[in-house]
Amino acid sequence: MAQEYFKPAEGGILVDVSCGSGLFSRKFAKSGTYSGVIALDFSENMLRQCNDFIKQDASLLARADVSRLPFSSGSIDAVHAGAALHCWPSPSNAFAEISRVLRSGGVFVGSTFLRYTSSTPWIVRPLRERALQGYNYLTEEEIEDVCTSSGLTNFSKKVQQAFIMFSAQKP
Repeated sequence: MAQEYFKPAEGGILVDVSCGSGLFSRKFAKSGTYSGVIALDFSENMLRQCNDFIKQDASLLARADVSRLPFSSGSIDAVHAGAALHCWPSPSNAFAEISRVLRSGGVFVGSTFLRYTSSTPWIVRPLRERALQGYNYLTEEEIEDVCTSSGLTNFSKKVQQAFIMFSAQKP
């Protein structure tokens, strides 16, 4: 599903931030759609596991904090963050950094679990808030606001139960 959002980035460089074991990184690399795929994570253990899986793929590995990406401004065509936003200490800093490294027309696609959705009954929301303490689960509206405040436009989303996939673009 993420590939559909990345049409404007075909032939460019894609960074899979918070790549974990590299599941998405490997799929992006194997697609042959991009000139380069960089698998990036802060966790050394996740990068070791990712490296074990991608030895035969054309991905590059990098250890970095999503809030301080090791790329020049405007140098990246696409950024993917699969089911990871809730783990970031400061989503607003991460979104700003992603916006910084994206070229004009570059695309950011993310997915994560939501704190609650617009269809979550009001009575259940405080229970979800308590159950999800310690993570930065956001709402649909908060994700859109963070994109907008980071300078990203053309926000779109698909929500299924408590999961969201969204995209935004650097103007």
